[in-house]
Amino acid sequence: MQNLIDLWQFAFIQRAVVAGTFVGMLCALLGIFLVLRKFSLIGDGLAHTSFAGVALGLLAGIFPLFVALPVAMVGALVILLLTTKAKVYGDTAIGIVSAVGIASGVMMASLAHGFNVDLFSYLFGNILAIGQSEMLISIGLSIVVIAAVALLYYDLFALTFDETYAVSLGIKTQWINAAFFVLTAIVVVLSIQVVGVMLVSALLILPATTALQLAGDFRAALLLSMAISVFAIVAGIVLSFALNLPTGATIVLLSFVLFLCALAARKLAG
Repeated sequence: MQNLIDLWQFAFIQRAVVAGTFVGMLCALLGIFLVLRKFSLIGDGLAHTSFAGVALGLLAGIFPLFVALPVAMVGALVILLLTTKAKVYGDTAIGIVSAVGIASGVMMASLAHGFNVDLFSYLFGNILAIGQSEMLISIGLSIVVIAAVALLYYDLFALTFDETYAVSLGIKTQWINAAFFVLTAIVVVLSIQVVGVMLVSALLILPATTALQLAGDFRAALLLSMAISVFAIVAGIVLSFALNLPTGATIVLLSFVLFLCALAARKLAG
């Protein structure tokens, strides 16, 4: 127990927990909307698109997430255009953008003479290595996303449950969808620091799905999802450091255990 208490004295643990808490709240917040709108896999698509941005950043000698952010935003808007203008189904559009993103990333990694250590850290996450500037960027972008979701909350709510009704209310659904997809791209890029490109979608899906098993209404599901996500990330950080396990994988597996517990509780409750 004393070792766990001493753990909080390390600056890198403090930075990881602060950044992870903000990112976890964001993933849970947007994850509820994504799951209910059946866009859960957009996390995978945008993460793979971000991989191309990370590889380009490393190739150009620029901080990778600075490049990954606009690349992911473009990917999000391309998915939206494919689903609305080209009449491509959502999962197909995500698959197309995902394939192009990962192929582009591999191509740029090849031009940079292979997968180096930095690129692997972005593939599988390394939140314990997050620096002061990265933590502050995460906090700043998190505040922007939370404020945007709060501003658009009722429009997003209407759009999530009945898009036709939202249109009849005069909601500019195309603009709201574009804003929502861009916000999702920001969250995906921030999540890469926590669990890496390969596991980002788990942060968007598992806490939200777990909360929906237990909550009785939408707002309760939002709050519960955020609490579950933050708990999984903080506990995952502590467990991974204490047991010398990969942090991203620990967070995801712990989230899955919480989902199984919620599923069992719902079955027992009848």
